[in-house]
Amino acid sequence: MAGIYVHIPYCKSKCIYCDFYSTPQVETMEQYVHSLLAEAHLRSNEINGETFTTLYLGGGTPSVLPAELIARLVTGLHETFHLSNLEEFTIEVNPDDVTPALINSLQQLGINRVSMGVQSFNDNELQAINRRHTAQQAINAVHCINDAGIGNVSIDLIYGLPEQSLDSWQRNVEQAIELEVQHISAYCLSYEHGTRLWVMREQGRVQEASDELCIAMNDALMSMLSEAGFEHYEISNFAQPGYRSRHNSSYWNFTPYLGLGAAAHSYDGTTRRYNPASLKRYIEDISQGQTACEAEHLEPWERHDEEVMVRLRTSDGLDTSLIASHYGDQAATTLLRKAQPFINQGLLSQNGTTLTLTKQGIMTSDNIIRTLMWD
Repeated sequence: MAGIYVHIPYCKSKCIYCDFYSTPQVETMEQYVHSLLAEAHLRSNEINGETFTTLYLGGGTPSVLPAELIARLVTGLHETFHLSNLEEFTIEVNPDDVTPALINSLQQLGINRVSMGVQSFNDNELQAINRRHTAQQAINAVHCINDAGIGNVSIDLIYGLPEQSLDSWQRNVEQAIELEVQHISAYCLSYEHGTRLWVMREQGRVQEASDELCIAMNDALMSMLSEAGFEHYEISNFAQPGYRSRHNSSYWNFTPYLGLGAAAHSYDGTTRRYNPASLKRYIEDISQGQTACEAEHLEPWERHDEEVMVRLRTSDGLDTSLIASHYGDQAATTLLRKAQPFINQGLLSQNGTTLTLTKQGIMTSDNIIRTLMWD
């Protein structure tokens, strides 16, 4: 079992909080799709013997691509890889790109899941973070996708936005629930170095939400979505039963995946590979008939830290017997010793050999995870 991730780096405009690799150079789209398919051919045997069960077109904004280029990309991937066993085929879209014609063409390509960056259903909040769409466009887009028969819709929301109140956030969550989407990813606004948002905060043009407000927003989110029947299966992800993201879950359980495109990452079980976050360099490397990726073989302590970080983010938790199996009894003993203060404080719960974050622990998860890492 394995997955394929394809990075489409194009965006019409840059959100002030975004630190993902993206570019407005839409004139290179056709050349880029050609490069993606060439890279797919070059790396077609990289994950040997695995059946691809998920395919994810992410970005950037994949829905910026013209429908004919998306079709060319998907057709080419089918010609290179054995994709007849796909269980989940996701594309990320922006609400203002969604039309009946686009969604119908995506459905004909076999796409059965749509992930949409909504972020907020409040127009003032959307304008504050430089989103292109309106709240009504987001609502209409969800209806459009449902009307086309794609019954697996995920939306992204952000809390802790500039000037956002607890009441406003609760109305955002209520609207998401009313739309009856199957999956919600919700993130606390992060001020990443190098983003416009970071600069604006440094200049005093925006004020970061208090920890107390963010905790209250997260508490409201978890309570409201639980009452609406959502499973809180990963720190930032909630799904109706049967609608967990299979592709993203592969990252959290270390399923191999192949990443294609500028800034894409891959993992084959022992080695991580990453492509340059440069459209120009990526296209040049591929045009010369060579892969653009660099490889990083993970040391045992690096794999240990990744396992702690990733597994603790999920509702399944971290099984310390696996730590003992993978890295030795001493590693598991040390981890449990470090975990005990958090267990005593009610931030971690222990059930047999498994550690999971409690509701209170989720908000301090970064500190807990750092503490449990390899000495």
